[in-house]
Amino acid sequence: MSAGQNVDGRELQIPLQRAPSLAFSNPAQRQWAESGFLPVLGGFRDHFVLPPEPKYCCEACRLVLCNPRQTECGHRFCESCINDLLSKPNPMCPADMEPLFDDKIFRDVCCNREIMALKVYCRSEKNGCKEQMSLQQVMDHLNVCPYFEVPCPLGKCKEKMMRKDMPEHLSRKCKHRETTCEFCKHKMALTELQKHKDTVCPAIPVPCPNHCSFSSLLRSELSSHQHDCPMAQVTCSFIRYGCTYKGLNQELREHELSFASEHLRMMAARNTVIEAKVEDVKAEIQERYMVLPGLSSRLSDAEAQCEELKDKLRQLEQKLASMQKLMSSHSEKLLSVEMELRDLRPLRGVREEMDTLRATVESVRARVETLELGRGVSNTGTHTLGSLETQLSRHDDMLSVHDIRLAEMDLKLQILETASFNGTLIWKIRDYKRRKQEAVAGKTLSLYSQPFYTGYFGYKMCARVYLNGDGMGKGTHLSLFFVVMRGEYDALLPWPFKQKVTLMLMDQGPSRKHLGDAFKPDPNSSSFRRPVAEMNIASGCPLFVAQTVLENGTYIKDDTIFIKVTVDTSDLPDP
Repeated sequence: MSAGQNVDGRELQIPLQRAPSLAFSNPAQRQWAESGFLPVLGGFRDHFVLPPEPKYCCEACRLVLCNPRQTECGHRFCESCINDLLSKPNPMCPADMEPLFDDKIFRDVCCNREIMALKVYCRSEKNGCKEQMSLQQVMDHLNVCPYFEVPCPLGKCKEKMMRKDMPEHLSRKCKHRETTCEFCKHKMALTELQKHKDTVCPAIPVPCPNHCSFSSLLRSELSSHQHDCPMAQVTCSFIRYGCTYKGLNQELREHELSFASEHLRMMAARNTVIEAKVEDVKAEIQERYMVLPGLSSRLSDAEAQCEELKDKLRQLEQKLASMQKLMSSHSEKLLSVEMELRDLRPLRGVREEMDTLRATVESVRARVETLELGRGVSNTGTHTLGSLETQLSRHDDMLSVHDIRLAEMDLKLQILETASFNGTLIWKIRDYKRRKQEAVAGKTLSLYSQPFYTGYFGYKMCARVYLNGDGMGKGTHLSLFFVVMRGEYDALLPWPFKQKVTLMLMDQGPSRKHLGDAFKPDPNSSSFRRPVAEMNIASGCPLFVAQTVLENGTYIKDDTIFIKVTVDTSDLPDP
């Protein structure tokens, strides 16, 4: 949603995805912003076929407007230019030196649509492109323009060239283009080819590292050749028994033949040592085997005790879970009872005070009636009667005041009984036709819902609806707004209000095709700051739902509609 301003000062949240007249409402909007179609600062610098009219130029940068904004004094600025002006102290319009106010500047949708229809030359005109198109079509053209400079699609290549030169670059010029090793036929980047040949290519001929008679071998055969190479350095296979011979592979056979008896002696000595260790291990195993039955019995007892403990633990966990659920339900009930008692204590005191006053008034009336019977008896009686009549009048006045207070407390109690404290409002609006006719006639333009809250100590809010529309939706749409109200616990809450708001018209038919929209509050908007009056400026959707859709569907039943407002309370901190 985007913020706008209505003629009566109320701030609007316009849903971009449902306003076809807004600029960049098509799916390419994000691509335009990321690809550099929109200038970062100032207006468009494209080469226009015809000189743009002055009304399409920014009053600050004098370029063609980008995302035009119109001020209260009627002048237009680029979005980035007006933001730069508003960031200065005491901002003023450079055209007429009138003061600028953020909440009185709105998006000029009509002007933006006209600008996007202006004819321009291709941005690759300097490279030879002669195409002309509307400003809105520039991005689509650049995606296919043969003269547009694009980067090489190969990740490591940093060069840029015209799209028409890309095939030649990829096939002949790019240092990172794909090539094939002439030995193993493996494909890789050209920059990696030499390293591949020098280190890992299995089919390239390499010399024997031992400088034997085999001068050229395939790298894949080198490992097996090392076992048979006569010039390879080897150690005697009896090294594990103590032989320390090292020599060439071709001399190993002679060594094994001449030292056979020595090798047998080494093996016999090693075998004697191993047999002694085996006997020791057998004795140790026998000792441990004797202890094994006792350990097995103890292990069985421990397993049985473990199973019993698991059963007890499972039962305790079930009891604990049930106790937690019970405690949770009791806590909720206790909180609701405390809230009701807090609201009812003043009312109970007022009622007791009124009962006492009524009893006093009745006693005074009885005394007055008694004295009226003997009014002519004495002057003292007349004087007493006059004072009693004065006292009776004063008590009647006090009784009237308390009646008013009692009515106010009853109204507050009714509001509290219907209020929601979970951030969700279900608003039932009866007598739709009559209320709609009153709105058309100008008697009752808008309706307010009952307040609802994000929690017992949370934000206080309500909804506001215009059955005959408001602003740009007047006479054609139902307009729905969200209002932040002044609450009792505002001093403990974070400001500005930042919770996501979802507005929804409920479908009462079997298909349940509810109509809804959502927005995140603008933290710079006065609508979501801490209220200083009873309620802030309303913020929402003037084009929430067309009246033709509303009245021809199943959204009205028994002359009643239902509106749902949901405020996200998932990330709200405790006050």
